[in-house]
Amino acid sequence: MAIIVRLDELLHDRRMTLTELAQRIDITLANLSVLKTGKARAIRFSTLEAICRALACQPGDLLEFRPEAAELEQRCAA
Repeated sequence: MAIIVRLDELLHDRRMTLTELAQRIDITLANLSVLKTGKARAIRFSTLEAICRALACQPGDLLEFRPEAAELEQRCAA
């Protein structure tokens, strides 16, 4: 996928655990983990807003578009 989720980096920078973030934004740890690993196919704006509020960041700090990542993934799958 060409969308890279940088949740790990933001959590590390803010010295916060995934569990703590899950509790702060009232989302299950499992759902947050799916997002963190990049396996999520969608994210609700309300969830994105809650994450940005808890981490004091912008959506662009959390998500990155890398078209070459999708190309590499397609080549590896072939």
